[in-house]
Amino acid sequence: TNPMMFNAIIAVVITALVAGVILGGLKRVAYVTSRLVPIMAISYFLMTLAVLFNHLPEIPAIFSSIFVQAFKAEAISGGILGVIIIGVSRGVFSNEAGIGTAPMAHGAAKTDEPIREGLVAMLGPAIDTLIVCTLTALAILVTGVWETTSDNGVTLTASAFNNAMPGIGNYLLMICVVIFSVSSLFSYSYYGSKCMSFLIGADKKHYYNYIYIISIILAVLTPFSMMLNLIDGVFALMAIPTMTATIILAPRVTKEIKSYFKRIKD
Repeated sequence: TNPMMFNAIIAVVITALVAGVILGGLKRVAYVTSRLVPIMAISYFLMTLAVLFNHLPEIPAIFSSIFVQAFKAEAISGGILGVIIIGVSRGVFSNEAGIGTAPMAHGAAKTDEPIREGLVAMLGPAIDTLIVCTLTALAILVTGVWETTSDNGVTLTASAFNNAMPGIGNYLLMICVVIFSVSSLFSYSYYGSKCMSFLIGADKKHYYNYIYIISIILAVLTPFSMMLNLIDGVFALMAIPTMTATIILAPRVTKEIKSYFKRIKD
């Protein structure tokens, strides 16, 4: 099969699916993602636990080796700064903390207590990075695929799942990845249209969706490494105004937090 032709078919299918949802507005986006994301999260969590359960005795040694290897002289001399940069970029890609996208989703929530919504938002990075990413790393390490294959990224995770669940591991992970990818596409259409409504007016924000739909086709047909570098660069640029605003607004947020907890106690 011609890889370019296959990618073109995938692009058309994904574009049609995403267009059908995002052109229906926020309610349709919220309806679809609120059903897809819990299924994906629970399925992936259970699959990862199944992998770890099959290698239960090895987990303590693997877990301790993560810390031991991280602070060895070879790791530091090998470029610990580079490892941190890669870790941060992948972490941000995982949980979006500090780049200003998640607040737009939480800002759309109907609540009388913004601080409470902020506390809920803080759970996202903790669950994504501290729990899900750690479980993924342990699954890769306990199955030993990191030593027996040259795979990287999601293909390495697929190797770990296939090692623990031969025949079905790859397909189960593929379903989770598809759900995650499609739901992310829905979310970013909302983020972009919100930004456009601020810049050019709410009555013209729908034009963004047409540009967004075209960009999906271009992204699928573009080499993966190029897209990854583009995303890393754009995320870094997004972090600058977000973190600057965070520092400026920190005193006001602190004041509201104190007021919120005081009301709860009273």
